[in-house]
Amino acid sequence: MNQFYYDAVTKMEQAGVADEYIQGWQCGFLQNPKREDQRLTEAYEAGYADGEEKNVDNFADWVQD
Repeated sequence: MNQFYYDAVTKMEQAGVADEYIQGWQCGFLQNPKREDQRLTEAYEAGYADGEEKNVDNFADWVQD
């Protein structure tokens, strides 16, 4: 497994990022197809877009209180 991927997911989990964002980021990073439309959420889609770009700059926006 890619060390960047592992480190990014671990950092997101430790920061308390929303699960939906993390799942989207993972799917985007791994270039998996998106979920079916009725299961898409704003957090998932934001994570998917960031994952596709291998971007870890926005996940702090999705930290849960």
